[in-house]
Amino acid sequence: MDQYQSQEVSENYSNPKTCLFHVLFKAGALAFYILSALFVHNFVIIFVVTVFLAALDFWVVKNVSGRILVGLRWWNEINDEGNSVWKFECLDEQSLARMNKKDSWLFWWTLYLAAAAWIVLGIFSLIRLQADYLLVIGVCLSLSVANIIGFTKCKKDAKKNFQDIAQSALLSSSMRSTLQSAFGV
Repeated sequence: MDQYQSQEVSENYSNPKTCLFHVLFKAGALAFYILSALFVHNFVIIFVVTVFLAALDFWVVKNVSGRILVGLRWWNEINDEGNSVWKFECLDEQSLARMNKKDSWLFWWTLYLAAAAWIVLGIFSLIRLQADYLLVIGVCLSLSVANIIGFTKCKKDAKKNFQDIAQSALLSSSMRSTLQSAFGV
């Protein structure tokens, strides 16, 4: 029965390994932070390992799972004038329509839930008056929020591009039909 259940789960997700790693690094950073705060009393170890796991999560989400699970990728560059410029990549509309809804759902919910978990842990650190642990939480939360902002902007940019393409196609189609009717073709 266990084998049947695992096959059923993998059939529901089109990219189960990517989904696993998407969740694994988030859960790993959160679990290590929570468990080590209870059992380990060396702040340097807690800081280094937790931030390392959060950085791995940031990289995996930004460069791997974002592309595979939702068809989006973002990055930020500094141009010659010193201004920050957001760059976005998105699959075409047909490819996005074929994306697995469960993969997409998992991607977005874990992205937001991880940030919410870091906020809750930050509140607990404030209540316990542990300012040094707020530093760890601040770094991990900023990495999570950076991915949220990047992918949200990327999704909005993709929708805008699809709308622009649809409008231009509609405009050219209406112009073509107007010209055809004007020339009797």
